[in-house]
Amino acid sequence: MRELLSRYRFLLLAIILLLATVILYSYNLRQKTATTFFERAVLTFSAPFQSGIDGVVDTITATWGNYLWLVDTQQRNLLLEDENLELRFKLQQSQEISLQNKRLRKLLAFVDELDRPALPAQVIGEDASNWARTIIIDKGIDAGLRNGLPVVSAQGVVGRIIKIASNSARVLLITDASSAIATLVQRTRTRGITRGRGGNLSVDYALRDADIQEGDLLVTSGMGGIFPKGLPLALVESVEKDQFSLFQRVQAKPTVDFSYLEEVMVIVGEDP
Repeated sequence: MRELLSRYRFLLLAIILLLATVILYSYNLRQKTATTFFERAVLTFSAPFQSGIDGVVDTITATWGNYLWLVDTQQRNLLLEDENLELRFKLQQSQEISLQNKRLRKLLAFVDELDRPALPAQVIGEDASNWARTIIIDKGIDAGLRNGLPVVSAQGVVGRIIKIASNSARVLLITDASSAIATLVQRTRTRGITRGRGGNLSVDYALRDADIQEGDLLVTSGMGGIFPKGLPLALVESVEKDQFSLFQRVQAKPTVDFSYLEEVMVIVGEDP
């Protein structure tokens, strides 16, 4: 430290003298109205140093101001991001509610055509194993449901209730292997029994000479006492006729897409 002071002692002395002169000059300016030759010389000599000091001060001030501005901007950006996320969440909720209302309107319109009392329910579970094709809905005994009631959607027949609890019920889908529904070909009124085949359906006991074509709509016949007559059930996908068989082999696809099933209606009333 001593070596440093001894090496730059003349420079330090000059700086101290310069500062003292500037301070003295500033004091004299406050006390006098006229400027002496000495003051003008000091002003001329110290002007470059004063400009440098002002530049450094301005730079420091600007840097500090920019830092504070950046900190404030970052905080505002964080707040805006939070507000943006909240608005996006509300928008998504609104869109989901809008889509749900649209599905429910279609479902209610479908049930209104039946002129039968029905109870809406949400699908809360699914069992699509190799052994069973069922879903679980959020209504049960407490809502007035019972075993055997038919379940429909806006696209057609879903199935029937086979097990029930206080606030839930299990619905056997029409694609289950144990499901069998009396059916009519809407176009020709040909009768048959539609059975579940896991993912699709087949029509048994359709006579070989009956007029059945690909694209024909299958509807419930009303026989059996479970499903009302005329409910959409499936669309015919293929028809095969064996020369030595009395019946056709008919494969059909359900009108309901069970992979997107969310809301259903349980028909609780009898025919008017």
